[in-house]
Formats: sequence, C-alpha cells, structure tokens
Amino acid sequence: MSFRRPAIPLYPVRMPESNDLSTLRVAVLGAGKMGGILLQAFLKQQFLSPDRLFATVAHAERAAALSSQWGIEVSTDNVAIAGKADVILLGVKPFQVPALVESIRPALTPEKLLISFAASVRTEAIERAAIEEVPVVRAMPNTPSMLGAGISGLCRGRFVEPRHMELAESLFSAVGRTVVVDEKHMDAVTGLSASGPAFIYIILESLAEAGVKVGLPRDIATLLAAQTTFGAAKMVLETGYHPALLKDAVTTPAGCTIDGILELEEGGLRVTLIKAVMRASERAKELAAG
Repeated sequence: MSFRRPAIPLYPVRMPESNDLSTLRVAVLGAGKMGGILLQAFLKQQFLSPDRLFATVAHAERAAALSSQWGIEVSTDNVAIAGKADVILLGVKPFQVPALVESIRPALTPEKLLISFAASVRTEAIERAAIEEVPVVRAMPNTPSMLGAGISGLCRGRFVEPRHMELAESLFSAVGRTVVVDEKHMDAVTGLSASGPAFIYIILESLAEAGVKVGLPRDIATLLAAQTTFGAAKMVLETGYHPALLKDAVTTPAGCTIDGILELEEGGLRVTLIKAVMRASERAKELAAG
C-alpha cells in the first residue's frame, strides 16, 4: 500500500538524549478526562513550559475554553498539532484510536514517539494504522496522576528503542511512578491500577461510614479513613515489607484488630477484591477484542 504525504508544516524533532524534558514538545490528542489530568499534572509539575504543551479536542468552543484555562495551545486540528510535537499522546476512546492515527499520518515520522493511553488498544494496531515504522509505547496511567501520585504501566512496540522507553518513563514519572511490563500484562495493569482507585474509594468510603456508625462526626471519620489509607500505602512503598507482615504488626493477640479482620474474612472482602480486579481485567480484554 502506498501513501503520499501531503505538504504540511513539520517541525524538526529533537529527542533529548537524557531525561531532561525541558526541550520536549508534547501534544495530547483528545484531551478528555485522562488527557486533561495528564496535561494539568505536567503544568503543575512545571517540567514542561506551556509553550511546549499542545492539545486537541473535538469542538472549537471547548478548545478556546481550555486554552484560556490552561494557558496552552488547544485546537481541533489533530494533524497540525501532531506536526508540532516530538511526543504525541493519544487520549481518545479506544475505538477511535485507529482512525485518529490514520488521520495524522501526514504528521508522523519515525523520529516521533506515539504514546497511547487508550485502554486495550494494542501497539500492533497503532503501528498498522501509522503505516511507517513509528515507535509506539502503550501506557496505562491512573487518575492520582493529577496530584503526582499516579502509577503508569508501560510497554513497548516493535520499533521502540531504549531511548524511547527512557523518555516515556521520564514523562510518566513526572506524575507518579512507572512500571514496564510485557504487553500481555497490560490488561491486568488496567484491571488493577487503572480501575483500582475506584475500589480503594469504596473501601475508604466504607471505613468513613463505619466511623459515623460508631459515633464519629463525618468529616473526622473521612479524614481518619483517608489518612489511614494513605499511611498504610506509604508503609508498603517505603518499607518494602509485604502487606501481610505489616498487617501482622498491627494485629496484637486477643486485640481489637483481629476481631475486625475476622469480620472482613467472613464478609469475603479479600475474595471480592480479587474478583473485582479479575473482572476489570477481563473487561479490558473484551474491549481489545472489539
């Protein structure tokens, strides 16, 4: 299949040799919920200046409003914005990704990096839509990225070199932590860390409701539940201890905690959470299958 590239403005691509992102130009095509979260996080972290961030949305009025709000160029022209960027993030819905990539072919070169954070869309499908040997990284961030507390799973496509992965890791490390996995694990990443915040919010909300039930004011119960959740997670991350070991450190013989744990086990919390992650992962696979 031949493809004639129309004449459009293409800006020289300068991939940084190190983790310095200050010279990078980044575009988010489809600045919806997750795309907007990433853009705002990039701006908040101040590792990219506003004149090096670009975005697109579907409607001109929305573009004008977001441009004013964020202080960056927001357009409805995907090809023009893609032409300005060194790194192009694809933030549209999964079923829209192939058509979007096909539409921006005139702006794509092997020197640019495509990063998709659309759930379940495989790197192979994006490469096929791009035609040329464009490096493609698949990412799955989560919503705590807004506060720099996210976690993003990353996997590489066929044409990705080590420098591309280093760049992708640097980009997403600015909004949290990153893990690099084989693509076969990306649906599981989606089910665990992308869907996971919603599961944690339910647990947190339930703890707060329990606090109200035993007599605490709602604001105090919510604060206690939220800080307890935060502190427990921080203990796992910073000590490196297995959660079971940390649980045992709280659980004194014949104390309060063991009675509570028995209620959790009888209620099936452990199995229910496992099943929730399994079902979310299965749904991610279903989305990939169309």
